[in-house]
Amino acid sequence: MRYLSTRGGATPRQFCDILLEGLAPDGGLYLPERYPQVDAAELARLRAVHVNEGYAALAFEILSRYIDDIPAADLRAICEQTYTAEVFGTREIVPLKQLDDGFYLEALSNGPTLAFKDMAMQLLGHLFEYELGRRGQQLNILGATSGDTGSAAEYAMRGKKGIRVFMLSPHGRMSPFQQAQMFSLQDANIHNVAIEGVFDDCQDIVKAVSNDLA
Repeated sequence: MRYLSTRGGATPRQFCDILLEGLAPDGGLYLPERYPQVDAAELARLRAVHVNEGYAALAFEILSRYIDDIPAADLRAICEQTYTAEVFGTREIVPLKQLDDGFYLEALSNGPTLAFKDMAMQLLGHLFEYELGRRGQQLNILGATSGDTGSAAEYAMRGKKGIRVFMLSPHGRMSPFQQAQMFSLQDANIHNVAIEGVFDDCQDIVKAVSNDLA
């Protein structure tokens, strides 16, 4: 599976290359060059995987369709390491509750920061650590947040080898709960920077740095 830029200017790349790259060099987002097709029989099989083996196994089945440059055994282990009851507070990971006939509520806020972004961020932290370890490289992450995104990113990256996070946030403009989530982290690789201004000021700094590759 290769990935293309939405702006058309980037050479097709494999997953692990774009994993560490972020935006494409032309400023576009990466999308897969094709989308795997799932028929009714395969969908039924995936449902059975979820029921019999759990959420991590289902995550592996789906991700393996988009990631072919990580050995299957390693990718499965990463999914099992990510989606655990210890991290998400429940064996189901995303519990489904029936409210009425044909009407269900899916819980996506059981992660460490109570934000749906934990679903992807927790996986991303393990993927980053794995790929950086394979390459013998380190990664600095510069981000801007007005609340839950920053928390989810920091909790996903805390303690990860080869990763340092520098998160900009608007001073005094987050909820006390969000501030406590972020600023209470004492991990050596997490750095919170409060900016005098609003979220847009934080984002402008990140964009300026991103536009200066040197």
